[in-house]
Amino acid sequence: MNTPPNNQPLSGNAMPRFGGIATMMRLPLADSPAGLDAAFIGVPLDTGTSNRAGARFGPRQIRAESALIRPYNMATGAAPFDSLQVADLGDVPINTYSIEKSMPIITGFYARVLAAGCRPLTLGGDHTIALPILRAIAARHGPVALVHVDAHADVNDEMFGERIANGTPFRRAVEEKLLQCDKVWQIGLRGTGYAADDFDWPRRQGFTVVQAHEVWYRSLAPLMDEVRERVGSAPCYLSFDIDGIDPAFAGGTGTPEVGGLTVPQALEIVRGCRGVNLVGADLVEVAPPYDPSGNTALLGANLLYEMLCVLPGVALR
Repeated sequence: MNTPPNNQPLSGNAMPRFGGIATMMRLPLADSPAGLDAAFIGVPLDTGTSNRAGARFGPRQIRAESALIRPYNMATGAAPFDSLQVADLGDVPINTYSIEKSMPIITGFYARVLAAGCRPLTLGGDHTIALPILRAIAARHGPVALVHVDAHADVNDEMFGERIANGTPFRRAVEEKLLQCDKVWQIGLRGTGYAADDFDWPRRQGFTVVQAHEVWYRSLAPLMDEVRERVGSAPCYLSFDIDGIDPAFAGGTGTPEVGGLTVPQALEIVRGCRGVNLVGADLVEVAPPYDPSGNTALLGANLLYEMLCVLPGVALR
C-alpha cells in the first residue's frame, strides 16, 4: 500500500505569490484534523484587548503574508513538510460579542484537534485565547511547561472587573493548575507598571522572569539551553505575543512597549525549542490596522513557520 505524499505549500512557480486562496503558507485547507501531524488554526478574537483593537484581523493578514515563505529552512536545515502532514484548519468560529461564550467554543475546537493526535499552531487573536487553548491541552497532557514571550506578564487578577481578558490568561492558568509552574519562562517583560511588584507574582509561583533589559545586546541561545535542560521531556507550550519584540520591528500590535527583543533574539527563542516536547504553540496580538506595511504580520508568519520547524518529528536535511 502506497502512502500518499505529505501536503506541500503551493509553489510560487505554480501560482504567483499574490494569487490563490490565502491559507497559511498556501497549504491545503482541511475540514478535519484526522491524519494531520500539525495544523495552523486561526482564532480571530480581540474582544479581550485592553488597548488598540484589531487582532481579530491577525489570522487573515498573517496568512496573506505567509505566501512569501518557502518550505525549507535554510538556516536550520529543517524540512517540516518532508516529515509531517500539515494543513490549515481555518478559523475557530468564536462569538464576536462574548468572551464568555467564546471560551468553550475554542476549547472544544482544540480538544477535537488534540484527540486526532494533531499539534496546533495558532494564529491570534489577542492573548485571551491562550487560556481556552491551555485548558484543552492540559485536559489531554496534564499541566504543561510554558515558554511565554511577551512585553507583559498577563497575570492580572482582573481588568475592569473581568477575570478573563488578554491581561489575565496566565493568572487563570495557574489557578486552574494548567501549568508546571517551576517550568515556566516569561521572556521579554518590560515597560512601566501599576505597582513596583508587578512582576513579583509570577516569580512567587515559581516562574522564571527574564526582563527585556536583562538581555539587551545578548544572544538568548544560552537561556534556551537552560530552558531545554529544565523542561526535559515534559509537555511544553510556546505562547508568543508579537509585542515581546520591539515595536521598531513589530509595531502592528495593541499594546507596544519600547526596548523589546530583536528579531534575531525571537528566532533564537523559537529555534531553541527544538528538542523540547512542544504540544502546541501560538503567535498572538498581530493587529494589522496599525502596520499598513504588513511587516508585523510577515514577522508573525515567519515565527509560526519556525515553530513548525521545531515540532517533534521534524527532520533536518
